[in-house]
Amino acid sequence: MAMKDYYQVLGVARDADDAAIKKAYRKLARNYHPDINPGDKEAEAKFKEINEAYEVLSDKEKRTKYDRFGSDWQRYEQAGAGGFDYAGGDFSDIFESLFGSNFAGNGRRSTASAYNVRMDGQDVEHPIDITLEEAYAGTQRTVQFSNPNGTPRTITVKVPAGVNSGNKVRVPGEGAPGVNGGTRGDLLLLITILPHERFAREGDNLTIAVRADLYTLLLGGDVRVPLLNGKTLNLNIPANTQNGKVFRISGQGMPRMRSEQRGDLYVTIEAELPQSLSPRERELFEELRQLATVRVSF
Repeated sequence: MAMKDYYQVLGVARDADDAAIKKAYRKLARNYHPDINPGDKEAEAKFKEINEAYEVLSDKEKRTKYDRFGSDWQRYEQAGAGGFDYAGGDFSDIFESLFGSNFAGNGRRSTASAYNVRMDGQDVEHPIDITLEEAYAGTQRTVQFSNPNGTPRTITVKVPAGVNSGNKVRVPGEGAPGVNGGTRGDLLLLITILPHERFAREGDNLTIAVRADLYTLLLGGDVRVPLLNGKTLNLNIPANTQNGKVFRISGQGMPRMRSEQRGDLYVTIEAELPQSLSPRERELFEELRQLATVRVSF
C-alpha cells in the first residue's frame, strides 16, 4: 500500500518548522474533529490521518527517520530501530498540550471519554453590571448561570475595587468540570460599569463638574467638591478663575487594581450666574460695567 505523504496531509512544506506544523495541525484537527462532523466517516478518517501525520512530524526523532527513509520508515521501525504504535484514537497527549481547556464544544466530553483523553473543563463567561460606586469600593454578586451541559449553578463572588468595563474577573474552579481527571474550568465575570449621574471615568481618573458663584470666581474662595465615596472636600480656587477651568485633586480617583495607589480627580469649574438681582445688586453691577468700560477706553 502506498505510504502517505505526511507533509501533504498537513499541508506544509518539507522544511516547515515546529510552529508551522503545530499551527497546521490545530486548524485541521478542529475542522475534522468528530464533534464538529458527527457521523461523517470521511471526516473521522481524515481526523485520524492528520493525527497520524502530526504524531510523526511533531517528534524530532520520528520525523528524521521519516525524512530519511520516506515510505520505508515504518519497516525500518519494525526492524527494531524503535517502535511507533499508532492506535488510531488515543491522542490524549496531543490534545492536552495543544488545546487544553480552550478546546470548545459541548460534545468534547463524549469524544474525550471515547478516546480516554484528559481534558480540563471549559471556562464559563458571565456578564454583570455594577455601579461606579461599586467599582470604587469593591462589591459582591450572587451569580446564577448554567454550565455548558445545562446544569444551573448559583454562587456568590467578590468583585475587587478598581475594575473597569471590559475587565474579566476570574473565579478559579467555578467553571465547567473536566473530563477523565481534568481540572475544573474558571468562571469569568465580564464587567460593565453603568453610567453615573455626575462622575465620568477615564482610566483610573474621575472627572466632575462643580458650580461656583460669580463672586467666588472673581474674588477667590472655597467650593465644595463631592467624592465618589459620599464625602466632600473643600477646593480653594484663586481670584479671577475662568469658567471651565480644570483643577486636579491628586489621589481622589479610582483605586488601581492590585495596587494601593489611586488615580486623580479632575474638577471642572462652571460659573453659576445669579437667577435674579435685587435693585441694589443691579445698581452695583451697573457701576462695575461703567468702570470696566472706562478702563477699556483708556
